[in-house]
Amino acid sequence: MALTFAAKLADIEEDEPLAIQLGDQHIALYLLDGKVYATHNVCTHQFALLSDGYMEDGCIECPLHQGKFDIRTGAAVCAPVTEPIRTYPVQVEGDSVMVDL
Repeated sequence: MALTFAAKLADIEEDEPLAIQLGDQHIALYLLDGKVYATHNVCTHQFALLSDGYMEDGCIECPLHQGKFDIRTGAAVCAPVTEPIRTYPVQVEGDSVMVDL
């Protein structure tokens, strides 16, 4: 596992996605029920940043066409999205959020 520093835990707010860039990867970080999750930040349906969408019930809603993805698994859960988004393992070390790309 090659962990990369992504953000400070204090920078991630519950139910507010945080967009970050790690190298050439667009990543979104989420805080849900005290646990941090990371996904690819680009919708698989059309190019839209998921971090500009809304979190609800453990899902992120794409701001372009309102398709939804489960942030825990990446699964596409609502049309028009059909392809899942990539998820990344996250480890919190003190106040540092580390992501395995």
